[in-house]
Amino acid sequence: MLKVLVMVSGGGTNLQAILDAVDSGKIANTEIIGVLSNNPNAYALERAKKHGIPALVLSPKSFATRAEFNEALTEKVSSMHPDLVVLAGCLVKIPEQMVQKFRNRIINIHPALIPSFCGVGYYGLKVHEAALKRGVKVTGATVHFVDEGTDSGPILMQKAVDVLPGDTPEILQRRVMEQAEWVILPETINRIARGEIRLGESEDRR
Repeated sequence: MLKVLVMVSGGGTNLQAILDAVDSGKIANTEIIGVLSNNPNAYALERAKKHGIPALVLSPKSFATRAEFNEALTEKVSSMHPDLVVLAGCLVKIPEQMVQKFRNRIINIHPALIPSFCGVGYYGLKVHEAALKRGVKVTGATVHFVDEGTDSGPILMQKAVDVLPGDTPEILQRRVMEQAEWVILPETINRIARGEIRLGESEDRR
């Protein structure tokens, strides 16, 4: 059984796609062991509670320094012993010590076809605003392993989505979620659960 911890910051639409896929059997042999948010007001926490999944909050605002938060975050995640950490709309920069401890065990969903429109400053609607401003005809989403950089880890899955005449950032964002993000994130988790994508060894499992 693949034990998955999902990290969130907002509404949790990608979390919902994961939960629905587990319920329907599209993701096999997987248990969501917790949902962790840096934002105590994230609606994703309500989604977790409705599913009977532990909903946890760890906010940087509760700590005197970022270093203290980073240490607490790494300890909290480690204490749950996840096989896989999924960043599903998580806006927290994952600290290096956590990346190292869970090397190739943390995945992220990004709403563009990396290497386009990614890196520092590209998140949420900003990604789609940039894509429309550039005039691209195709965008999409990418699932990748998380490394010490921003959106720079090894790519696991991508799915393209057409940009249509009259698109606004909001309309494009919704289409990318429905046609790409909500498809490839659950599919990647299922491939990991089936052993088709291999995870790295975390330190506490060596």
